[in-house]
Amino acid sequence: MARVLIIDDDTELCTLLEEFLEREGFRITLEHNGNRGLELALNGGFDIVVLDLMLPGIDGFSVLKRLRAKSKVPVLMLTARGEDEDRIVGLELGADDYLPKPFNPRELLARIRAILRRVQGRGKGRIEVNGVVIDPGTREVFCDDRRVEMTTLEFDILETLVRSAGSVVSRDALMESMYNRKATPFDRSIDMHVSHLRRKLETDRPLIKTVRGIGYQFCASSEEAGDA
Repeated sequence: MARVLIIDDDTELCTLLEEFLEREGFRITLEHNGNRGLELALNGGFDIVVLDLMLPGIDGFSVLKRLRAKSKVPVLMLTARGEDEDRIVGLELGADDYLPKPFNPRELLARIRAILRRVQGRGKGRIEVNGVVIDPGTREVFCDDRRVEMTTLEFDILETLVRSAGSVVSRDALMESMYNRKATPFDRSIDMHVSHLRRKLETDRPLIKTVRGIGYQFCASSEEAGDA
């Protein structure tokens, strides 16, 4: 039974979500204050955190930033509809996905299940390609013998690309795999996470190529990388 922490000061919404998600088999903890929510997220052993941005105490961005400094727990961020800047900042800070308010509880359920399937359903075999080593069992990443810290979503995108090294993985395929939904022309979440990966894997050679209009390719060799 997956444990979900919902940090949101809308008590009516939280009660509705608690009843709905518990019927779907989840264990729900509610918190309405940013400071207390952060403490719970860091120490409560949750499988996923659903985080609103507008909170008393400290806001959701501050919660996310401090949480990411110490934890890789998946975070689904709730944003106001139309606030693109909020979504961009949240993704930059390490949120795994976002959902604009108001939303259908079934959409939230689908997003939570997609994130949990991705995190829990990975293989255990260690993979090494072009100086990058990933261990799905420990979820560790090394680049040229340097350990690289990853969020849960960054790790999963990298694993997908490395397992398909030398081949192009489309944005649509990544969206389906990571989020269990179709890509839209205005959803740049995958592109932002790939940008984060590039910065973290910075070497004297490019490792992830953009194939314009299609998707991304992890370079299987130094020669291939040289053409990026």
